[in-house]
Formats: sequence, structure tokens, C-alpha cells
Amino acid sequence: MASRFLKAFQPVIQFIPEIKAPERRVSFNEKLLWTAVALIIYLVMSEIPLYGLGRGEDILFYRVIFASSKGTLMELGIGPIVTAGLILQLLAASGFISVDFSDPEDRALFAGANKVFSIIMTIVQASAYLLSGFFGSIDAKQAVIIFIQLIFAGLIVMLLDEMIQKGWGIGSGISLFILAGVAQRIMLDCFSTMPSLSDPTKYRGIISAMIQTLITGGSIGSLFIRPRNDPSILGLILTIGIFLFCIYAQGVRVEIPIAHSRFRGFRGRYPINLLYVSNLPVIFASALFGNIYMIAQILWNNYRYNTSLSPWIKLIGDFEYIPGGGTPRPIGGLAYYVTSPRGFMDVLENPVRYTIYAVILISFCVIFSWVWLEVGGLDPKTVARQLVDSGMQVPGFRRAEKPIEAILRRYIPIVTLLGGFIVGLLAAIADFFGAFGTGTGILLSVGIIYQYYQQLMRERIEEIYPGIKRFLGG
Repeated sequence: MASRFLKAFQPVIQFIPEIKAPERRVSFNEKLLWTAVALIIYLVMSEIPLYGLGRGEDILFYRVIFASSKGTLMELGIGPIVTAGLILQLLAASGFISVDFSDPEDRALFAGANKVFSIIMTIVQASAYLLSGFFGSIDAKQAVIIFIQLIFAGLIVMLLDEMIQKGWGIGSGISLFILAGVAQRIMLDCFSTMPSLSDPTKYRGIISAMIQTLITGGSIGSLFIRPRNDPSILGLILTIGIFLFCIYAQGVRVEIPIAHSRFRGFRGRYPINLLYVSNLPVIFASALFGNIYMIAQILWNNYRYNTSLSPWIKLIGDFEYIPGGGTPRPIGGLAYYVTSPRGFMDVLENPVRYTIYAVILISFCVIFSWVWLEVGGLDPKTVARQLVDSGMQVPGFRRAEKPIEAILRRYIPIVTLLGGFIVGLLAAIADFFGAFGTGTGILLSVGIIYQYYQQLMRERIEEIYPGIKRFLGG
């Protein structure tokens, strides 16, 4: 039974724009088409500058996670949607709001509340950006137009995500946009012909720089480790290594034998993957870090000269402007310790800072793994009930929830915590050595690609054999 908190959103939900679920069977090719349309709209919005602003470039780590692009309609990216989902999931996990995810009515109410929260977060973040002076010196007219543009863009992103998730497309809009952003970043890190930040005479992209160096007769060794945020050979090697390890980890699993209670010949295995909760912990952890960074920057921009508030604000984040202008960089406070390094040289210069960063990142990945285990319906009790309800049992054990739950409890909690630790550690290592697209971005992209592969195979099988859908849980 939904809590009063969720029911309070019912009068508002009916006024929120909604994408209706398809009333007919959507073909595989049509799903591919609508998924491509959503991706094209996102990419176009990422290139359209906000009114009176030029499309800019910056290297803030949270832009990969939020699929945002500086100075464009996608300035906020998927940040409001991810933040809204994070808040509601934490409220549900803490027991502050009660929701039964097995009840269709509760799920619909929770999804509606998530949409309302997403719009609220879009308004809050757009207002905060404008009030903080994030866009520089702008007049009232420009501020109003930019505000309307950001709200409109946020609404479009929310509807695109809903369209895909409700069955018109494949996967989810959030995953699709994150994957597109990470792919863009990796391609730029490999092939960009823009001048290097550390040496303007060389290309910034590592493969472009390697070709340029070979042509000019220079030393490839100088590209193995490059200063601040320039892609390096070490980063390229680590990027490939992380990709390969994540692909390997997707196949590591514990398999529990199961059989159908009525059809004796039907046997199978229930897999418990090493990355049991997938890449969600690192999404939530990175989203939390990104919001801490943004909030700290906004507070610092507005209240750093306030004598009574300044000491408290510096605990959240203290910044300084880089000579020559640009985005201020953190020099203290919590924001300083949740900002990922820009490469191996950064780690060598600030080993204590980035050790603390790694500990915080890994800790939150483990915590969010456990939270999602309880909230996402992946805990042993829920899985045992689902198996029993579907007519399955573990051979040699009584067909009841308790025995199956006891078996699952031997593996699921341990695998969940171990998986959270591994994804946090991999993300930290990748950031330390300057992996392309950030360590978090690589983990997300591999997980998303794997999920899309599974979904595409499932869609294709259902297209060829429509009758098999009911056995796949469709």
C-alpha cells in the first residue's frame, strides 16, 4: 500500500505530460527506429546553444554521468532525472515512504512521483545555475529565456526516456544518453585534432598525436604519460583493459539449479552474477558526487564573502578561479575530495586527496549496492517468492519460500557487496590512470552495452518466435 507521501502526488501527476504505452505489439524494427529518433534528438539538443551563449567545453567529471553539454540545451542533461530517482530510491530504502514494487498501482504511483520530482529538480537546478552566475553576466531577459529553454529541454529528455521505457524503444533513455556521451568522449580522446592542453604543437587525441609524432620523427615515449587531462598511451591501455575485464566480469556467476514443479523435464539454472546489481551503484555514487560539486560551487559563487556563512560553505566546497578565467576549481571542502583526478600526474601531485576520493567512492558504491538490493526487488526473499510463484523449486529441497531464500542468502548478499566493491575499485583505478571517458563512464558504458545486447537478442527472439515471450517473462 502506497504511503501518504506518494498519494499526495496524485492530483499533480494527472497534469504531467505522459507517453502512453503502446496498445499493439511494436515490431523490432520500429523499436530500433524510435530508439534512433530519441538518440538523434538528444545529439541535436547537445549542439544547440542556449540563448545568447556559445557552446563551450569543460572537463567537469559529472558531465559524463549526467550526459550534459556545456552551454547547450543539454546543459542539465539527465541530472534532474537521476537526482530525482536517487532521492526517491533512498526514501524508499530508508522506509520513509512505503511502496510495494510488486503492486502495479504502487509502481505507477512511484513512477508518477518520480516524474514530478524530475520536473521540480529541473526547475531547482535551472534556477540555481542562473542565480549563481554560472552563465556569467546576463540580463533579466536572457535569464528568463534560458530558464524556459532549460525547463523545456528537461521535459523533452524526460518524455524521451519514458517513450523508450514504455516499449516504443529498446532499453532506457538515460542509459542511451549516457552511452552516447561516453562514446563521444572516448572518440575525442582518441582522434581529436584540437591542440593539446600541455603542448599546443601536438594534437590532443592520443591516436592523432601518435600518428603526428611518428610522421615528425618524435619520441612516442613522451606520450605514455601526459600532463593534466591530456589523453595518454597509459590511459588508452587501461581503457582497453577495463573494457575487457568488465566484459569478463559479466560472465562470472554462481548458478543455482532449478526445476519446474509440474514439468519434470524442465530444468535450468538461476544465475547470480558477480556484478549482481549491475552499474547502478556507480551511477548513484557519481550522481551524488556531481550534485555535491554543483551545490558547493553555487553556494561558493553566491555566499563566499558572507562572513557568517563562509566557514560553513568552505566545509562543503572551497574554490578558486583559474588564471585566465574558466570554471573555478575546488581547493578544499567535501567537493575537493569527491572530484576525480584528471590523470596519473594529478594523483602523483595529490596522493592523499585521491586516496580519500577512492575510499569515499568505493564506500558509497558498496552502500548503494546494498540499498538497491533492498529497493530493486533483488533481495533473497523477493527472488525466492518470484521463483515459487513461477512454479520453480531447487531440486532436493521443499517447494517453499524459506528453503529457497536460505540458499539464495548464502550468495546474494556477499556477491552484492563484492560487486559494489569491485565496480568502485575499477572506477577509482581507471580515474587514477586517466582512462578515456572517466572510470565511471567506462563501467557504465560496458554495462549498458551488455544490457542492450541482452535486450536486442531477446527482442529478436520474440520477433521470430512470438509464443516464447511468456516464458521470458514478457
